Amino acid sequence: MAGRLKKGAGGGAVLLAALVLALYVHPPEMLRVGANYSAKIVCSNVFLAGRDAQAVLAEDVQAPGHPLLKAMRVSVDREHGLVRAGLAGFIGDGLAVYRPGTGCAAVPDGDAALARRHQFAPAPLPALPAASWPRGAQAEPDPQIEAILADDALAGPGMRGIAVIRGGKLVAERYGAGFSADTPLLGWSMTKSVTAALVGMQVGAGTLQLAQDRFWPGDGRAAVRLGDLMAMSSGLAFNEGYGDVSDVTRMLYLEPDMAAYVHARPLVRAPGSSWNYSSGTTVLLSRIWQQAAGADALSLPRRQLFAPLGMRSAVIEADARGTLVGSSYMYATAQDWARFGQFLLQDGVWDGRRLLPPRYVAMMARVAPASKGQYGQGQVWRWGPGGAGPEDQDPDARFALPPDTYWMEGHDGQSVAIVPSRQLVVVRLGLTPHRLSYQPQGLLAAVLKASGPR
Repeated sequence: MAGRLKKGAGGGAVLLAALVLALYVHPPEMLRVGANYSAKIVCSNVFLAGRDAQAVLAEDVQAPGHPLLKAMRVSVDREHGLVRAGLAGFIGDGLAVYRPGTGCAAVPDGDAALARRHQFAPAPLPALPAASWPRGAQAEPDPQIEAILADDALAGPGMRGIAVIRGGKLVAERYGAGFSADTPLLGWSMTKSVTAALVGMQVGAGTLQLAQDRFWPGDGRAAVRLGDLMAMSSGLAFNEGYGDVSDVTRMLYLEPDMAAYVHARPLVRAPGSSWNYSSGTTVLLSRIWQQAAGADALSLPRRQLFAPLGMRSAVIEADARGTLVGSSYMYATAQDWARFGQFLLQDGVWDGRRLLPPRYVAMMARVAPASKGQYGQGQVWRWGPGGAGPEDQDPDARFALPPDTYWMEGHDGQSVAIVPSRQLVVVRLGLTPHRLSYQPQGLLAAVLKASGPR
């Protein structure tokens, strides 16, 4: 009997070892997604935000709750700018590489040397003067607004940074434990609105037109216009579902050339006839404007947009083949996200200099016809986050927000609310999973009320 037990135990150990070996040699795609996601998030927060790797793993990767991520382990090679991640530390081949100027990239094919080619040496930007925001960083505090930001229910769970801009002045800000006005924070899909501005700069330069098509010459997709991509109405197949291996998770964590993956997606609807939120189409927009800009496109956002606006912290990260991930990967401080929001509020003009074509921002905020009111024609939202409400109903209605309010929105509770009629920009950043149903509209409504009638 004892001999049979020993043989059984030995057989079980062999089977377990074989299973581990099989997972190591041929990890399932979902495991690879989790490993590359873990490596990428840790890499960006270590090398761009200066945070501790293990704290990022615990707080940003594992705490939100996906069971697969609980067993992920990471290692950081600071000398070579590499982060590796995997189940139990070695299964899944998660790899990310840091590059100056273009931040971190997941490297699903393992070719870190090729990914490193896509970088530039960022020219240092001048220090902000000791002046009031936006020329400097000093606030002109409003105690009433500061009291609103101190309300944890309005700030929301997982809050990391809030900034309120009224009449072009910073009137209140608040930061979560471990974060400050100097911490660059990931905007996730708020990056899409920045991509729309970069497209607009090429429109202004005459290298692109919103009516332009034939990005797929000789193909049924040739009718897709640049404006259709901007309005999320391209008709291209794309599954934005998270939590599984979908188009968006495959693009972000299994494809070294994200734009090439999206470019190969088939047409399933007539262009302009239906609305489908797609990070893939925004990555295509990045590839399109970069090709239009030509040489030095990687450094263009810093040189031609961030530097004039004083956004000293802002970085849009590139993928492993050099396309800026304009759908998802911009890091910036709360104040720098606010500078971009103020730039849109000012119709693309900063310090007297027009950076976007006249009426371009108005086009961005104009409702995309196929979206049934929820989305603009230029990578902004007309509705704020939906919380637990029905998806087909305007969640802003019960907050009685001004009708010209529009939003930049990102995964896990990122938002910038822009209210031109009240000269108000409210930035709210954090790590707030969708299941918590937090809505920043309550915060915005309270700030509007405290700011008085207009």
